[in-house]
Amino acid sequence: MAMPVRKPSKSRVSPKRVTKSAPATRVKKLNRRPAGKYGDIRSDLERQRAALLEEAGVLLVHRPELEAFPDQSDQATAEVDQNFTLRLKEREQKLLKKIDEALNRMGTNTYGICERCGQEIPYKRLKARPVTTLCIECKTLQEQEERIRL
Repeated sequence: MAMPVRKPSKSRVSPKRVTKSAPATRVKKLNRRPAGKYGDIRSDLERQRAALLEEAGVLLVHRPELEAFPDQSDQATAEVDQNFTLRLKEREQKLLKKIDEALNRMGTNTYGICERCGQEIPYKRLKARPVTTLCIECKTLQEQEERIRL
């Protein structure tokens, strides 16, 4: 009587293992995929943020003074250079804000979702432009609308 008991238990075990392991594997892959998929983007954003903050700290500590040149053209060139540098710093400040917003979206699990249509933004687009909030279709529409307004 021991033999009939073993045969049904073996036949029950193998189908259950096949049916249970396949969905469990898929669930594990789906759950791990976004964390791994966005983990490298998160580390890139954090590195970029740290580099921007470090550069801003160096600039604050070693702030160059505007020199007074006897020649007016030299003075004008120095002022143009300083204005250009300030515009670059403004752009970096805006980028820093976008990086912080992207990291916050990662924390709230809304990163990678288009703000306009609600669809998932493709990984390649996020990797190329990690601070984006729009999928390529919505961004194209936004740019077309901006051209019409101008």
